[in-house]
Amino acid sequence: MAQQPQIQAVQPQIRYIKGDIVLFRNVEKFWLGKSGHTFVGRVERSWRHVDTGKVLYDLTELGSLSYRAGIDPDYMRPLPAADAMHDIDTAPLSEPDTGAMTPAAVAWLRQHLAQDRSTLPAPR
Repeated sequence: MAQQPQIQAVQPQIRYIKGDIVLFRNVEKFWLGKSGHTFVGRVERSWRHVDTGKVLYDLTELGSLSYRAGIDPDYMRPLPAADAMHDIDTAPLSEPDTGAMTPAAVAWLRQHLAQDRSTLPAPR
């Protein structure tokens, strides 16, 4: 009986550039059940490891502003601006109840309105 070939899912190789926002998971902490295994970071630079030839990244962890060096891109995922802004872009502005909008959309609208008071009609 012939053996079936094993199929392995392969992530496409993504090249990150300085300023990209990414999600990183520390795989060792994750598998050991330790806290703090996943964070949002900003790419600061990329470099090629001398021994392995693999491209690694240095990140700034945005929650703590900690610098993290030598991050393996296999454990990074991009956080595209379109995804981050989706809730605002699709906010149901015609709804009279702001409860139908996500908190991020409401916060953005309030901030935007506070900055642009000059363009709003005067309150009665």
